[in-house]
Amino acid sequence: MMKRLAVLSAALVTLALGVANADPNVTGPVPATPLPMRANVAAPVRALPVLPEQTHALTAQDVETFSDGLFPYAMARGNIAGAVFVVVKDGQILFARGYGYSDVSKRSPVIPDQTMFRPGSVSKTFTWTAVMQLVQAGKIDLDRDVNDYLDFKIPGKFGKPITMRNLMTHTAGFEDGFDKSFVKKADQLIPLRDYLMNYMPARIEPPGKVVAYSNYSASLAGYIVQRLSGESYADYIADHIYKPLGMAHSTMQQPLPANLAPFMSKGYVQASDEKPVPFEFVETAPAGAMSGTGTDMAHFMIAQLEHGTYNGASIMNPATIALMHSPQSRMAPGVNGLDLGFYQENRNGLRIIGHAGDTEAFHSDLHLLLDKDIGFFMSFNSLGKEAEADKIRGPLFRAFLDRYFPFTPPDEKTVSNPKPDAARVAGWYVASRKIDSSLRILFAIGQSQVMARPDGTIEIDALKDLSGTPKRWREVGPLDYREIGGQTHTKFVTDANGNVSYWISDDFLPVEILQRVHGLKQLSHLKIMAGGALTALLLTIAIWFGGWIARRHYKTTLEMPPQAARLRLASRLGVVLVLAMLGGWIGLFAALSASGGDITTLMGVLYVVGVLAALGAVAIIVEAVSRILRGPGGWLVRSGEFLLGVSALYAIWAIYVFGFANFNFTY
Repeated sequence: MMKRLAVLSAALVTLALGVANADPNVTGPVPATPLPMRANVAAPVRALPVLPEQTHALTAQDVETFSDGLFPYAMARGNIAGAVFVVVKDGQILFARGYGYSDVSKRSPVIPDQTMFRPGSVSKTFTWTAVMQLVQAGKIDLDRDVNDYLDFKIPGKFGKPITMRNLMTHTAGFEDGFDKSFVKKADQLIPLRDYLMNYMPARIEPPGKVVAYSNYSASLAGYIVQRLSGESYADYIADHIYKPLGMAHSTMQQPLPANLAPFMSKGYVQASDEKPVPFEFVETAPAGAMSGTGTDMAHFMIAQLEHGTYNGASIMNPATIALMHSPQSRMAPGVNGLDLGFYQENRNGLRIIGHAGDTEAFHSDLHLLLDKDIGFFMSFNSLGKEAEADKIRGPLFRAFLDRYFPFTPPDEKTVSNPKPDAARVAGWYVASRKIDSSLRILFAIGQSQVMARPDGTIEIDALKDLSGTPKRWREVGPLDYREIGGQTHTKFVTDANGNVSYWISDDFLPVEILQRVHGLKQLSHLKIMAGGALTALLLTIAIWFGGWIARRHYKTTLEMPPQAARLRLASRLGVVLVLAMLGGWIGLFAALSASGGDITTLMGVLYVVGVLAALGAVAIIVEAVSRILRGPGGWLVRSGEFLLGVSALYAIWAIYVFGFANFNFTY
């Protein structure tokens, strides 16, 4: 779950070193992103081998040709240790195959019905299935205040309660959170209730207004299942889903039960790593703690596709399954949204729902072609070189769709004069899935840019083609853009005053929107202002020490009135404090990117430094005003003091806006 935060941390370090890097491609469902989920925006994807173009029947033999032609190639190039791939059709397992190794050192093969993988946020689909079972039983009302089902209280805000429907569609309005989502040892796990109470995220949006992927929402739903059923969450899933579906090699328990532990695949960052990633203990178990085999996942997909039934056993009735698979939330007309727990992935004219999942080592996708009675599941036990597992999952599924369900998208003409709207939507946007209480700078540097081109088309740096180049989009309707050479749409939505508020695209998962950024918070302004302020501060230090060295060499002193001398010293100490604050946060994010460890203590220290830096910035401004008005120094000195004072003003603004001294330890 720390992956997304670590990537953002690395981006901040890069930005601080002066390298322009505004790429926001960081997972969830994602948190994510730090969550068992995909990156928050579609990652650049790798080109795959081109298989012969012809009409293909979806048979076991042809899927074998498809699979054997792509998986080994992609895994070898990406330095991925092992994978499992399963396809179900018409209530049966059509194809199941393992690739590579579950244990590289022992060269143990991946066996689809024995080797267990960690599907990350795909676990949520089991939590949501459990919720729907209780809806069917009359124990949960989707539109009732969730506080009615809890033995603690979600504080009220915005005048609207959070409902189970909000939780299932990621529209509860919670900020994101990563702290303690993973722990290193089983004895560090705390009861789910304690986690939900101690690490409750702030509510930053009214319920139902903004989609923003939330592990906390899924965990809260899992606790409600536990409360209403009288069983522990793991036992409920085992008794009411795994057992009836014959999922004998699946569990939510952590650590693994002794009888299942030998079947667990090792996880790797890259296949060539000498040591595997230790078993990842997920504190938010309902959001991502599952371990299971490929064929067990096939049983679950069949039950979802066959009206709640697998091999004669029913986990839900057809009406409840139909409700679960019905559209519930959409952030713009005509684009993919969310059903109850699954998100929509409609493509090639097909109605598709699914879910992805990521831990540090395991990376998985589940897709259900509802009208074709087909399910598709794949999981990799390694992230791979240059995050290859993230980059190939989308192309693999799209290649599957294009092979078996070729599609010619409808013709849509470009609007007659697209330039005004292209200029209107151009700018900077930030993902709705974000932390607002602390670490705001991480999300500020993860902004996405929409660029207007002279011909009226636009580019969005977050949406890239197979080569990693930003895709181009042409306007086919009011603020409705279609990918040039493709079928996906991106839509911009306006507020009540007609101003562009956010965009959402079928080219990435519909679990967040990209909201417009205004004023000095825009990344372009942030780079210029922060770069200029940093330059002024560093030059001040250099000139300060340079002058001291020169005076020492010539055995002279700086003659200044006592009050001016004190102001000068306070100003220079202020410069040091501001630089120390910036350097400290960069160091913290670098350490977090490398280790993903607890940063609470360091945050506390840096908050104190932030307060001192703000006071130091005030001293800089007072000294600058004094020098400009009274001297000593000529126009060059006074100009330098003016620039230094402006830099201090910007530092105070940044400390306030980005929370460098807010003493909030939520992250």
